[in-house]
Amino acid sequence: MLDGTNATVCERTALRINPAKTCQPIGAMYAALGIHGCMPHSHGSQGCCAYHRSHLTRHFKEPVVATTSSFTEGASVFGGLSNMTTALSNIFSIYDPEVVAVHTTCLSEVIGDDLPMMIKKNIAEGKIPEGKHVIHANTPSFVGSHVTGFSTMVKNTIKYLSDKTGETSDSVNILPGYVDPSDMRELKRIAAELGVKITMLPDTSDVLDQPQTGVYTMYPRGGTKVSEIQAMGDAIATLACGDFASKEAAEELEKKCNVPFSLIDLPIGLKGTDTFIDTLRRMAAVPVPASITLERGRLLDLISDMSQYFHGKKVALFGDPDHVVGVTQLLVEIGMIPTVVITGTPGKRFERKVAEIVSKVSPDAHIEANADIHKLHQIIKNRKVDLLMGNTYGKHVARAEGNLPFVRFGFPIMDRTGHRLFPLVGYRGAMYYLDKILDQLFDKADREVPEELFELIQ
Repeated sequence: MLDGTNATVCERTALRINPAKTCQPIGAMYAALGIHGCMPHSHGSQGCCAYHRSHLTRHFKEPVVATTSSFTEGASVFGGLSNMTTALSNIFSIYDPEVVAVHTTCLSEVIGDDLPMMIKKNIAEGKIPEGKHVIHANTPSFVGSHVTGFSTMVKNTIKYLSDKTGETSDSVNILPGYVDPSDMRELKRIAAELGVKITMLPDTSDVLDQPQTGVYTMYPRGGTKVSEIQAMGDAIATLACGDFASKEAAEELEKKCNVPFSLIDLPIGLKGTDTFIDTLRRMAAVPVPASITLERGRLLDLISDMSQYFHGKKVALFGDPDHVVGVTQLLVEIGMIPTVVITGTPGKRFERKVAEIVSKVSPDAHIEANADIHKLHQIIKNRKVDLLMGNTYGKHVARAEGNLPFVRFGFPIMDRTGHRLFPLVGYRGAMYYLDKILDQLFDKADREVPEELFELIQ
């Protein structure tokens, strides 16, 4: 399909070809699913909601519930207040959620619907039952990305629900960033190993990775409870993972409830996980147990065993900015050379972070935010690489470039199934991905090596 892509790069300012991102409402919907008993609500047309649900379903292989204001031509002209009022009435009477998390779409943003006003009006008219909550996030698809939509929804969840009673608890807040349920589960496991009491927001574990019991549950047992979100204002500190997905929420909690925060990169690889564990143990004033030290040692041993195969291999990677920063750090740790590094999310700080990580091993790397996969492909044609890493949309590029070894990570992965059960974060996540990377390199070598050199042992 992409065999016609040429190597001549033309700078484009008003056009994206194969964007390395998707739209804000998808991120907002995913964040809302990490609240227990929450119904995500798309304030726009039915088609938008259907697309966002299906995109998440294809990645997680789980049913994704959401409601919509179902705009028609009338709402587009006269505004969506009537649609919102009817929707909230139906949602609470039929589905009985604890929280309705409303996010906007392009259409409702363009016509200028005032969501705070709509929510206040419905509260004043008794349309929202006592003890229930409606929160909102403005997420137009024509700016930002799914990462910024996620960030805005988490920030506004704190703005609406978190509070401070004046009595500091012994809990630490963890904002995990836009990661899979398996990653959130792994971060909770590490915190439990350290003996640290935490509140994670959002938490999609046990929501989008439910076990098969034969019984469908609209509101699974997972997700951060409203009472836990409200108590986040009493925590001793907040650990925010990921500059792009978690920083704004951490700043909002500090501003509203005076909870100090530390901002780190996603805990991917050796250095990233070290930083996560060290920051968490200092916040809670706890020692690092032997079990964690042993996990770290196993990762170090694996890196030592594999380093001869990784050394000097050039890599092109793309995806969400926080993911890409962490994976770039991991690649440098194992002796690989990140040569082309892009994200579809805008933000010059992404370029600065990656440039700092690769400065010693790949000072001439092509690093770009707000880029697309078409440009990535063109640059690869000018700079030969040994490995491509990114989401499902990279498979066409890998095929067009002679079945270039390709390792999937991030969001979305729609052509594989087991990925959602295995973390990328933590020492265990790094071990899993190192094995995936080396398997791809070995498989290519086995396919291309002359028969007389085809050995059982690599």
